[in-house]
Order: sequence, then structure tokens, then C-alpha cells
Amino acid sequence: MNKHSTEPALMSLVAVAKAIADKKFSSREVTQSCLNRIAEWQPRLNAFMAIEAESALAAADAADAALAKGNNRGPLHGVPLAHKDMYYDAGKVVTCGSKIRRHFVATTTSTALQRLKDAGTVRLGSLQMVEFAYGPTGHNVHYGAVRNPWNVDHITGGSSSGSGSAVAARLTFAALGSDTGGSIRMPAHFCGVTGLKTTVGRVSRAGAMPLSQSLDTVGPLAQTVEDCALLTGLMAGADPEDLTASTRPVPDYMAATQGSLKGLRIGVPTAFYVDDLDAEVARVLDETIATLKREGAEIVKVELPDQRQLTAACQLVLATEAAAFHKRWLIERPQDYGAQVLMRLQNGLAIPAVSYLEAMRWRGPALSAWLAAVAGTDAVLAPVAPMPAPTIAESDVGNSIDAEAVIQRITKFTRPINYLGLPSLSIPTGFTKAGLPVGMQLVGRAFDEAMLVRIGAAFQRATDFHARVPKLS
Repeated sequence: MNKHSTEPALMSLVAVAKAIADKKFSSREVTQSCLNRIAEWQPRLNAFMAIEAESALAAADAADAALAKGNNRGPLHGVPLAHKDMYYDAGKVVTCGSKIRRHFVATTTSTALQRLKDAGTVRLGSLQMVEFAYGPTGHNVHYGAVRNPWNVDHITGGSSSGSGSAVAARLTFAALGSDTGGSIRMPAHFCGVTGLKTTVGRVSRAGAMPLSQSLDTVGPLAQTVEDCALLTGLMAGADPEDLTASTRPVPDYMAATQGSLKGLRIGVPTAFYVDDLDAEVARVLDETIATLKREGAEIVKVELPDQRQLTAACQLVLATEAAAFHKRWLIERPQDYGAQVLMRLQNGLAIPAVSYLEAMRWRGPALSAWLAAVAGTDAVLAPVAPMPAPTIAESDVGNSIDAEAVIQRITKFTRPINYLGLPSLSIPTGFTKAGLPVGMQLVGRAFDEAMLVRIGAAFQRATDFHARVPKLS
């Protein structure tokens, strides 16, 4: 605890919230600790879009004054956080990583963000992201690429690039991301943090910039599974502002994190998710399976339907819905998009309505086929991506002829899960010899995030990958 006593920013979200509630640290001390790290790391990482040091410290002081009077605002009282810059916050500029929204001031606050504010959080600022959340690497022609704290020449993954980078470097205790084609899980995998892609409809999307209404999900990135469980429990549930948000009761995710793996069956696919893996990702997968077995889980093989079709269907739905949302700007302001995002959006305009409707109609049968294949298992384990983080240079569409192939390879294990609408938890499970993190995803049944956090938390009690901190080089 010595390190923690001098640098609160290194604590987990759950631990720091308790430390503030128990008055072991003031919110000001904790906020200043994060701001000190931000000052050190931001020039190297480019993880923040805006740093609001003065107002953060004022809010921290107000939180401390409230606590001194016995007024605890909630489970995250006085905890400083920063989020992906696509969550509207009334009165704040929300750029969505774009030039088009460079000066857009939100008039409403997103439900997910408001629920975290109601739990007592302090705002540190906003985090970088890929332009309009449409890209899996972390490149951004308007604001510069976000860098991976484990090796700044490598990508963070996208589109929640700032969220993955900032959480990994311990600049914020957690951050909201969004996952439409893998945008929480990829940064979690590439940056060595925990990320939860929730079931479609589990968390309200009101006031979060849309990309694809059928696929968008809101979820957290944080150090630990326990942290993600706490945040998801606070955000989830019905919302009159978003009628697609589920009215199902919200389970006690924190209680679920205490469960063991005994008696659980975890499926490992026989194909697709285990094909074409880099040697070090294959090794980490084997080591993860061995740990889960040792902790009491039974590992079974599962034969899934053809996942390539799901990837293709996901891309088709995403491209069409994104183009529909952007149609007016594509007509009026095409010059204000980055070239890659513009090309992807224009491609979406060319997709026939019949193809889109077929892809939407096939979702039900595809989900039924998946559920039949995984019957008798509690979750499925698979890599998030077949490789660790590539470099920023080799995945830059403007400068590398192989970049498009790299991008297709990065996203192939995440998109099928978005198409099916299922929850998926990405956890840090190892490192390459070169020191880059490797993550695995646990895929569950719809609305069974509780099972995923149970398995993930048990894995984290048995390992320390999530607790390792990158060093400023």
C-alpha cells in the first residue's frame, strides 16, 4: 500500500471510492494525483481532448466539503473521471473527435454520464476518440493519434482510444467507451485494461453520439472487472429518454464478482476465433484456459456457425446506419471529414435497402444458431484480436499500403458479437515478450453480464495482469 499512499491515482476505482468515503484520502488529493499523472503522460499519449484542472479541483473541494458535513452523494463520491468525448454534457464542448463538431456545445447530458454524476463523480475533462467513433485503430487526422502507454509507437485501438490509453496509464480510474464493432474491447485488449461491452439495450444511449442504432452499446473501461461491475450497475436500467433501453431489472453485478468458477462450463471455439493467431496470442489463450481450469471451470469445445457471415452482416448494418445518420453533413460538409471516415460513410450510402433489410432480418436466426451452438456453456472464451497492438505507422491508411488488411484483421473477432447484440467482457490475460498487453473476451448470453463479471473477477483474483502499470519511457 506504500505506493498507493503516495499516489492515489494507482488505486482501482472501487478502492479509491472507499478510501474517499472512509476519509483516508480527500477528493482533492485524489484529483490532484490524477492531474499530476495527466501532466506527465498527456504530452506522450495525446489521450485527453480537454483537461479541466481548475474546475476539477473546485468540484473535488465541494465534494470534500459535502462529505465533511456528512453528505455522501453516492458510491462514487468525489471520484475524478474522464470519458470519451461523445457523451453529451450540458454546457460542455463535445467534439465527437471531429472537425464538424469542433465547437458543438451540448444542451443536454447523456443518461449514462448523468447517472455517474448522480453517484458523485468529479469531471477531469474529456478523452480523445476516433472521428465520429468510426475506426478501430486510434488514428485521428484532426487531433492526432492517441498512443499506447505500453509503447507509444503502437496503437491504442479504437474508437475509444483515449479511454483505453488514459485508464492504462492511470490518468483516470475509469472511462466510458462505446462499442459498435469492438470499440471498447479493442482498446481494452491493446492497452491492457478491462472493458465491458454490454448487451444492446442494457445501458441507455440517450445523449451519446449515435453511430449505428442497431449496434451501439455504452460501457466502461477500467482497471478491474469489479470496477466495471460497479459502473455498469450504476448506469444500467430503463430510461424514458431512450425507449430502446431495457426495462429488465438490473442485477447486483458487484455481488456477482464474488462468485467462484466451480461448476461453470466455459466454451472455447474450435474454429475462426482460434485461427490465424499470432504465436504469442495463441500462447496467452492456452495460459488463460489453464488458469480458468485451475480455478475450477470446466473447458468445453464449441462448434460455432460460420462467423465470417456475421462479420460481413455487422459491417453492412454499421455502414448503412452510419451513412443515414451522417447524410446531411455528407451533402453539406464532406470536406470537413477525414479521408478514411468520409470514404467509409460514402460506401454506406451505396448499400441497397434490400441488402440492409436482409442483414437485419437474419439477426434473429443467426442468434438462435449461436445459442444452440453454445448450449450448456456459461460463457465463451475467445481472443479479442488475433494479434497484439500493431504500430501506428503500419495501420495508418494514409501511409501504409497494408493498413486496410491490418484493420480488417484487428476487427474480425469483435464484430460478430456486436451483430448478435451479446455482452462481452475483455480482460487483460498476458503480455508479449516485447511487453505489449494481450486480452481475451468472455462472451455471454443477452443480459447476462453478471456471469461475465463473475468469471472475469475470479480470473483477476488468480492473476495480476490487470494490476500492472506502464512506465513513462
